[in-house]
Amino acid sequence: MSDQPWHDLNPVIAGALRPALGDVAREIIDAVATVPAYARPLEGPFGEGVRAGVTEALRHFLAEIEAGGPVKRLDVYSALGRGEMRAGRSLESLLSAYRVGARVAWRRFAAAGVAAGLEPATLYLLAQSIFAYIDGLSAESADGYAEAQSIAAGEAQLRRRRLVRMLVRDLPADPDVVQAAAADAGWPLPRTLAAVAITGGRPQVAAAHLPAGTISESIGELICALVADPDAPGRRAAVERAVVDAGARAGLGTTVDWTQARISFARAQAAMELAGPEPGLIAARERAGELLLRGDPGLAAELAADRLAPLAELSPGPRRRLDATLRAWLAEQGRLGQVAERLGIHPQTARYRLGRLRELFGDQLDDPDSRFWLEVALRAAGPGGAPE
Repeated sequence: MSDQPWHDLNPVIAGALRPALGDVAREIIDAVATVPAYARPLEGPFGEGVRAGVTEALRHFLAEIEAGGPVKRLDVYSALGRGEMRAGRSLESLLSAYRVGARVAWRRFAAAGVAAGLEPATLYLLAQSIFAYIDGLSAESADGYAEAQSIAAGEAQLRRRRLVRMLVRDLPADPDVVQAAAADAGWPLPRTLAAVAITGGRPQVAAAHLPAGTISESIGELICALVADPDAPGRRAAVERAVVDAGARAGLGTTVDWTQARISFARAQAAMELAGPEPGLIAARERAGELLLRGDPGLAAELAADRLAPLAELSPGPRRRLDATLRAWLAEQGRLGQVAERLGIHPQTARYRLGRLRELFGDQLDDPDSRFWLEVALRAAGPGGAPE
């Protein structure tokens, strides 16, 4: 038996059923109104679509019985599926209407067949044919519904991508314009958000696996993603997992009000530049000091040169040793034993070096403010040591 069993029916059956066609159509249309989603007057485009769908289904069903094979018909049923999606109704409502219609058609056609003297075996095949035919129409409507869903999702995605650009651009958009764009994109503006700048590996995959509600867009060679409520439990771990699993590198901007999204994105980009070659996430909030120094590299270099000037007079070897000793002394808060251990030298050697540092820096080593700025200067100078 084929999956279109009505092609196997005797063509004369179409003639026996055709006189009942009008009554069957009217009864089906009345029965459709028993489906809760359609319990309203069949007026306007919706009513026209239902009537056209019922009439075309019955006409075409009999035409294919008569032809014993495929007959061209109108593309009504995928259009019905698309219309249901656009109207905001579930596909199940339409499929329920099809099932109701199939039961009515079988009851009325069976009665007409019995009156025409059709054999029981023929009536059984007719029943199978009606329900198989309706299954085919249901599949077409499901395809139309899915197509409309896909189109709607693509349009929503495009609107959300535009919203990302609007939120992070240098010249802030009018808040009312942003709110309207967010509503159009179906993305409720969150109370707080954080930007994530992603590069390397598979950045699109990383963006796709960020927490639910995240929107993203390609900006230059980066992916900019906006994560809503980033400080909620588990959100940071979810962001890091998405980035690492995709083999990407990313910077996480600071948490801000949505009107400051561009600031968070700028900090996310700066944090990303601190990342090494390995996949991972760098949070701007945790590296704020480094980012501050990188904000004006020229000024940071001048600070380092000024504060570390006493070391600049030394030859390279002593300068490197005293630079390392000063770093260790500041880190260990002046504890000589720990300084020697950190540097891997004898305590007496450490004491000698500290003596030299006191000769060079004098009272600065005893003043808390001066010690703070010395440490900042060393950080600005970087691991290469004090500037020459």
